[in-house]
Amino acid sequence: MSKRQQEIRGCASIRQLMGTALIGCLCASSPAWSEASSNDTLDGETSAHAPTLALQAASSVPEDAPSLRLPPGAGMTRLASLQAPRMLHLTAHDEVLIGSRAGKLYRGQLADDGSLKRMEVLVELEGYPHSVVVRDARLYVATTDALLVADYHPGISLAPSDFHRVIAIPGGGGHNSRTLSLGPDNGLYLALGIQGNCSDQYLAGTSPRYPQQQRRGGVMRLEESGEPPEWRAWASGLRNPVGLVWQALATGETRLLATNNGPDHWGYEHPRELVVAADQGSFHGMPWYQWIDGRWQADDCITSDSPRERDEIAPPLAEIPARSAPMGIAVVPPGHPLAADMDVVVAVHGSWGTAPSGKAWGDPASRREPRLLGLKLATPDTEAHLVPVLTGLQDAASGERWIRPLDVAFGKDGSLYLTSDTGASGLYRITFSQ
Repeated sequence: MSKRQQEIRGCASIRQLMGTALIGCLCASSPAWSEASSNDTLDGETSAHAPTLALQAASSVPEDAPSLRLPPGAGMTRLASLQAPRMLHLTAHDEVLIGSRAGKLYRGQLADDGSLKRMEVLVELEGYPHSVVVRDARLYVATTDALLVADYHPGISLAPSDFHRVIAIPGGGGHNSRTLSLGPDNGLYLALGIQGNCSDQYLAGTSPRYPQQQRRGGVMRLEESGEPPEWRAWASGLRNPVGLVWQALATGETRLLATNNGPDHWGYEHPRELVVAADQGSFHGMPWYQWIDGRWQADDCITSDSPRERDEIAPPLAEIPARSAPMGIAVVPPGHPLAADMDVVVAVHGSWGTAPSGKAWGDPASRREPRLLGLKLATPDTEAHLVPVLTGLQDAASGERWIRPLDVAFGKDGSLYLTSDTGASGLYRITFSQ
């Protein structure tokens, strides 16, 4: 198998990976990976609040591995098996913090070479702790309906009682993930979606039409100059933004990028998923308008008037095929082997919609496949284009999915870390040769 075939040098079969046996997709020259269990310990150390997950040796790679593909010279390692992990946060002290749908906050310690030294459950919290960031010796967690905080320093043990509520977050059903991002101004930014396809919810709205619980669909910034703190609308009109990342521009400015998941009721091909510049005060049209064939078209599923005019809607920076479900996003570091071909890498989760109707009950093999996509973002003079980074995660015949990438983050050594919350769920690492 040549490098030009862009295949991982060895991967366990989908059937094994989805089963209960030892599982992993391994670069032959990669370090050991961890099979995580809250009942396991590392070096005999335990904590009442932070059970440590054991590191195991890698298993042999079967000959019937699927055709997983990476860029030439890249290798992939499974670092830890975790329960429904979601968003990643890499700290200045080489810790990796991971939220989860399982109510657990995970903490890993990275070695100088980017490998994983240990992984543990830091704390268990109620309310779906989807994302976490560390700022100024404090750890912030976004659950569906609250922003929580606890005093923090590396290696500390935490219990649920160590957290207190900073401020409520508009909660409710439907799209219930809440993604935190730490801005270049050291501010806290939060992404949240509207409840459904056509919910009359507007993040920048005011009462009485939009009471606090109906201010959803975009990005908020926490205003902390007064007491108590309050959420301020930053960018609105996004149906379900999940990934947030700050991109430094050649001008010296920075901008906030967001991935957006489009609605389900237009079928399999429309509207396409979007990556947008979530600028302060920007409006992205949804649910009143959808991006169809390169322009904003009115969506008749909602009868209320749009709070802003069509010509005020910001155009997207990139499109991804409909029903792909883009999640986390990471900016490619300058000088990285991927940097010549792409600006960002997006974790594409792969939705449940099947061809041709977009409904869930069709052939599962027709679903958009989970993958990692590189994007060259649009500029005033150039169009966006997509570059595959990791593909082959969905069986072409059965539609069975090995993993579904959820979030991505680049480490100090240039490694790309990713989480998968279903299938062979856990933390993975992709390394690149220079």
